[in-house]
Amino acid sequence: MTQVKALVTGGAGFIGSNLVNALVERGDDVRVLDNFSTGNRANLEGFDVEVVEGELRSYERVHAAVRGAEVVYHLGALGSVPRSVQDPLTSNAVNVEGTLNVLLAARDESVRRVIFSSSTSVYGSTRELPTSESTPLDPISPYGVAKLAAERYCISFGRVYESLETVVLRYFNVFGPRQSPSSQYAAAVPLFIAAIDQGEPITIYGDGEQSRDFTYVGNVVDATLRAADTSGASGRTFNVAAGSPASVNHVAETIGVILGKPVEKRYEPARPGDIRDSWGDISAARDLLGYEPRIDLAAGLELTAEAIVARV
Repeated sequence: MTQVKALVTGGAGFIGSNLVNALVERGDDVRVLDNFSTGNRANLEGFDVEVVEGELRSYERVHAAVRGAEVVYHLGALGSVPRSVQDPLTSNAVNVEGTLNVLLAARDESVRRVIFSSSTSVYGSTRELPTSESTPLDPISPYGVAKLAAERYCISFGRVYESLETVVLRYFNVFGPRQSPSSQYAAAVPLFIAAIDQGEPITIYGDGEQSRDFTYVGNVVDATLRAADTSGASGRTFNVAAGSPASVNHVAETIGVILGKPVEKRYEPARPGDIRDSWGDISAARDLLGYEPRIDLAAGLELTAEAIVARV
């Protein structure tokens, strides 16, 4: 395979560093752009990559990172629905203006393709399950609104600047190794693993029967690489999910079984901006990208628990 010059924004983050790992393993020339506000330098240890430290909100810094790249994997973002509810202005600045900076730099540097990591949050609380890419979009949270705006910029740039290809991937509840349980806005899976392992109660917002399409990070990386390499994918949007939902209660109990420890649950009111159910139809990604989730929920949780317990 021909070596590709690739930029990964947010490459020191959880998903980004797993993608960097895969790119390096296949021999690509990789550069990372990260401001390390949520990314971790330790996630890049041992990788032969160039690191550009900087903000997505700075066009100059983004342009410097994009220069010379053939493919840009735009994973850099300010995640978390609760954080966007508390600070919608910063969420918009990073997730919308930052994406616009990436697209402008990609246009100016004649990048072949930009892969944008969007989110299931753009669907909102749809009653159409499983959710397909044609499902009406009705985001609830500022984060979902920002991701949708960024999606539209990607599609627009692909249409009006014909030399620039763009692909939008809607990630569904990604979990896996390198996901931190220590952040104020940490996701449920690493929080549950760390708490259950230490014999502490876990907090569940809502009744725990809300469902999520928990998707192992290895599957997400595979789909992302395919989106960069598949002809005919430009201008398209794809769900990247496991294609099967599970309740939050079920995930917590499964982690307890994996760790061999009891699970004490504490229930709190549902948080503003949270959706009730999420389940992705992955037919489009399967048909065009050849994507197939290789690691199921139970196997993914076992791999994740092993990695997180070793680091805690």
